[in-house]
Amino acid sequence: MAKITFDGIEVEVEDGTTILNAARKIGGNVVPPAMCYYTPLKGSGGKCRVCLVKVTAGSAKDPRPMPKLVASCITPVQDGMVVENTLSEQAMEARKGIVEMLLINHPLDCPVCDQAGECDLQNLSYEHGTSGTRYEEDRRTFDKIDIGPLIQLHMTRCILCYRCVYTADQLTEKRVHGVLGRGDASEIGTYIENSLENEFIGNVIDVCPVGALTDKTFRFKNRVWFTKPMDAHRECETPGCCGKVVLWSRGEEVLRVTARKNEYGEVEEFICNTCRFDKKEMSDWIIDGPRHIARASVIAANHYELPVINPHLVPDLPAHVVDTQIQDQN
Repeated sequence: MAKITFDGIEVEVEDGTTILNAARKIGGNVVPPAMCYYTPLKGSGGKCRVCLVKVTAGSAKDPRPMPKLVASCITPVQDGMVVENTLSEQAMEARKGIVEMLLINHPLDCPVCDQAGECDLQNLSYEHGTSGTRYEEDRRTFDKIDIGPLIQLHMTRCILCYRCVYTADQLTEKRVHGVLGRGDASEIGTYIENSLENEFIGNVIDVCPVGALTDKTFRFKNRVWFTKPMDAHRECETPGCCGKVVLWSRGEEVLRVTARKNEYGEVEEFICNTCRFDKKEMSDWIIDGPRHIARASVIAANHYELPVINPHLVPDLPAHVVDTQIQDQN
């Protein structure tokens, strides 16, 4: 075990744990953001650089500070390490610059993008971005590529996080897409325009932090904050599929199906294409209950979870109603 101090808070973690996962043990606003790192995917991390932190003391044995900011998602902890994230002006300024770089070529598609309302880049730019841009050159453009009937690719929105590549590598039997080209010409593609049709390939939609890969069956159908997310499950016969999903519906119509994600936007368990694209009826699923949405999310604006009730403020409310609502909230 190693003890580290992160933003003045001491936490003990297992040896080999990364600084980012150590910060996640603490939780809250001190946790650095991550656009490329994804816990379920081996080899992810170290590409977007938005999780940069300042190490003011390397370890108890060698308390010298690290000369440069380090990527917290791939840097292991050392016993006695002291790390600053929100307390470091240098780290905050660097993150602001990284966000500015990510937005250089990213189009202003938020009004029409299906990812709007649950986009990691939107959240990142809101917290660390600027209201204007200093970039005066033409934004990069790409030829449109058809990658199949289920997934829509918008390469102009891609930030090259490699998550979809790792997903196809580790979940599917044969990967047919990857990063082509180098430098500013790098792009996600299939080279010979293959269709992405593997049974688990739909998971690239869930892992994409921006709107570069979206669900064609949900395309332009609704805004995510107008839908009601419900946890549901079914006995899926596809090997490797957990069958646990989130149904996004409006009325009795299921508009899309996604895998369940944790508080850091990472998929808890992957699902197959059958669950994602073919089971769009309420009767196909066993409903577990409403999906909890953080109040900070725009999706919570029209959410239907029961409000917190204080019996002391509403003394005439029947006790069984209060007990039922508190139980539902838990």
